[in-house]
Amino acid sequence: MIYDSQNKTITTDRLVLRLFQEKDAPAVTELCNNYNIYKNTLHLPYPYSLQDALSWITHHLENFNADKSYEFAITKKGSGDLLGTVALSNNKKFHNGEIAYWVGEPFWGNGYATEAAQAMLDFAFMEKNYHKVFARYFDSNPASGKVLEKLGMKKEGILVDHVRKENQYKDLVYCGVINLDS
Repeated sequence: MIYDSQNKTITTDRLVLRLFQEKDAPAVTELCNNYNIYKNTLHLPYPYSLQDALSWITHHLENFNADKSYEFAITKKGSGDLLGTVALSNNKKFHNGEIAYWVGEPFWGNGYATEAAQAMLDFAFMEKNYHKVFARYFDSNPASGKVLEKLGMKKEGILVDHVRKENQYKDLVYCGVINLDS
């Protein structure tokens, strides 16, 4: 992972993580207007509109500059194709944050979520000096759990019937990892 603070980018072997730009809104809309993405995320609306994408992107730079949160577009190195997003919140008081991500369905199964999430975890620990990073996923989405397991996260608990989505209650699995160098 190479972090370029001036350009606000993170580069990995296959990816460039960068801030979203307004011109990304059509691609975000196309990827997010997908039921299979919606059903596995906490906050995405469905159907997903261009206005949803534009309003979501609006505060990314401001949040980044305020050290509130870091929301990166996952793009393919070379082509620049938008694959998804990876984000990290910043709870300064507790020196921790939550990592979240989604990858567009056409790009599933290629390890992009794991590679991007690992880069974000490295960013949290090496650049931002977090003590802990945590994540949540629906128990009905074991693929997300596998990504977190590959990051070294341990399951810390299950919040039973914690959220209501599509008129049914869902369990949320919590995972976390401690920065042993903090």
